[in-house]
Parts: sequence; C-alpha cells; structure tokens
Amino acid sequence: MPIITRWFVKTSLALLVLALGLGIYQQIPGTPQSGLFPVYLHLLTFGWLTQLIFGIAIWMLPKFTSERPRGYEWVNWLTYLSLNAGLILRAIFEPLQGANVLSWSGAALMAAALLHWVAGVSFAAQAWFRVRGR
Repeated sequence: MPIITRWFVKTSLALLVLALGLGIYQQIPGTPQSGLFPVYLHLLTFGWLTQLIFGIAIWMLPKFTSERPRGYEWVNWLTYLSLNAGLILRAIFEPLQGANVLSWSGAALMAAALLHWVAGVSFAAQAWFRVRGR
C-alpha cells in the first residue's frame, strides 16, 4: 500500500472517531451547540468518507503510466493537504461563524470551501486520466 494511501486511510479513521465523538457530545444536554452540527457533517463526509475514497482510489485505480503508476505524487499530496487544511479551517471557524464572534470567519469558511474545491479538482483531474479508455 502506498504511503499516501496510508495517510489518507489513517487520517480518515481518526476523523471518523473524532466525528462520532462530536456526535455524542452534541447529544449531552446543556452543552454549547453553536455551529457544531455542520462541523460534525464535514468531519463525516469530507474527513472520513471522502478521504477514505480518495486514498483507496489512488491505490486501486488503473495505472497512470508504468513510471508513475499512481500519477504525480505531488498532486496526491496537494489533494491530501488541501482537503485537510480545509477541514481544519471549517472545524475552527464554523462554530465562530455561528456565534458571530469574528467578522472575518466567513472569509475563512470561503477559504475552506476553496481548499476543498482544490482537493476535488486535483483528485478528479488525476483520476480522470487513470480511468480513461485506451
């Protein structure tokens, strides 16, 4: 299993546990809830599910070339880093946006969305050429 796949899978499993813990926390009566539900959903969908799919797909899709079976490694790492940087921004600034604490938290959430878009485009661009017909 390639190193990048191990990073994707291990990170996805850690974020699954974190998301489920956050889900339990949200059910405790009297706990602050401001902005936590969107964080919970993003940790499950982008943190666990998308990350797991990306990691396994990088490993299992048809070869890119004989020299680069998984495509360009830097693109795979760009996907990993932008996906997780977006998740970190989302986890920090979503609750702050809900509580109206910072005036610029909306800009941080926009940056998080842009990072997720970069992750999706970089993954899709490389995967596209791996699944094309020959």
